[in-house]
Amino acid sequence: MLNFHFRIMKFSAFFKFYYKSLVLLVLLLAFACKPEPKVLKPGMWRGILNVSDQELPFLMQVSQNDAGKTIAYLINGEEKILLNEITITGDSVNIPLHIFDADLQAHINDQQDGLKGKWTRYHLKEPYQVSFSAELGKDYRFSKKPKEATYNYTGKWDVVFKNSDGSEDQAIGVFEQQGNQLKGTFLSTTGDYRYLAGEVDNEELRLSTFDGTHAYLFKAKPDGTEKLKGDFWAGKSGYASWKGIRNEKAELPSADTLTYLKKGYRKISFAFPDLNGKKVSLTDEKYRNKVVVVQLLGSWCPNCMDETKFLAPFYEKNKNRGLEIIGLAYEQSPEFNQAKPRVERMRDRLQVGYDLLIAGSRDKDEAAKTLPMLNHVLGFPTTIFIDKKGDVRKIHTGFSGPGTGKYYDEFVQDFNQTIDKLVKE
Repeated sequence: MLNFHFRIMKFSAFFKFYYKSLVLLVLLLAFACKPEPKVLKPGMWRGILNVSDQELPFLMQVSQNDAGKTIAYLINGEEKILLNEITITGDSVNIPLHIFDADLQAHINDQQDGLKGKWTRYHLKEPYQVSFSAELGKDYRFSKKPKEATYNYTGKWDVVFKNSDGSEDQAIGVFEQQGNQLKGTFLSTTGDYRYLAGEVDNEELRLSTFDGTHAYLFKAKPDGTEKLKGDFWAGKSGYASWKGIRNEKAELPSADTLTYLKKGYRKISFAFPDLNGKKVSLTDEKYRNKVVVVQLLGSWCPNCMDETKFLAPFYEKNKNRGLEIIGLAYEQSPEFNQAKPRVERMRDRLQVGYDLLIAGSRDKDEAAKTLPMLNHVLGFPTTIFIDKKGDVRKIHTGFSGPGTGKYYDEFVQDFNQTIDKLVKE
């Protein structure tokens, strides 16, 4: 009997040893077979968005910050947009696009020098996805070796865009060319098309930009003497043809005349919640007897981002002079709980120290209903200057950002002069 128990104990010990060894072997095999996590390699990546049967190129520079975290920059000429929330899981990478409700999601190939995936914009009425790919080590936007330029686009152009519905939009094209390299932008009554970069290949103009929420592609060729004829693709399916005539004296209607108070009004009034849900009004003690700049903006709007980058530091330098700024945010969704986190994201990324209020929908007709004393809301941003008595002194529609060169400098000069005048009164 004792011998039987001894055998049972011996078998049990052997079984435990065998079981533990088997478990250890399985774990070792699992660890050995587990693939190495992939990385987004540092360097310049050339991306391609597939829009309306066209390839829209963009550049993205990947590196690591001081903490060893992978970051990237979208490159549009002189512009570098920081992307610092990148995550990699297995062989997939997710790249949130700055302050916008958008991202790039892609599969990293086995060589870790290629990406294939989707550009997605969220919180729109209709789903919005565009396929994209990217390759490491390519630092050119359109062509590695474009043909020698046979036409010079440098200068100012009167431009008319003809949309697919037959409507037309006036703009001014401003280009600067050095050899094959080309940069510039288009100015319109509601703002500019931001930083455009590209090339001249033989006689063809090619320009593009991708800032995370907007993707633009322009092509054109000479159409006789001092004239252009081209195509414009925007986002997933937007398209317009365009024509240009060289004109160094081309001008748009004054941005200070497009939006104005209806007859019988001298002031504007509103009461919107701030990011803590507290109602804010121009009659609050904080704004009495002060110069106030009211900014109509949206966190989805790149031109608004450019203006906010100017206003945020300006406010910090001038708030002790009797100046306040209020940002009225008109968002994709007017619902407070949906709009709040997007505006907070913009506030934090752009270091905004002035009050931001949730004002309503980005739909311009709906936005106009929230400020019925205005003739309309033509575009975002719109900037309203109010004197110490609470009277509206000027309304500026749109924004000529730093990508417009001298037009941005002229805006900054005029803005400073307006504030100086109102503060001294």
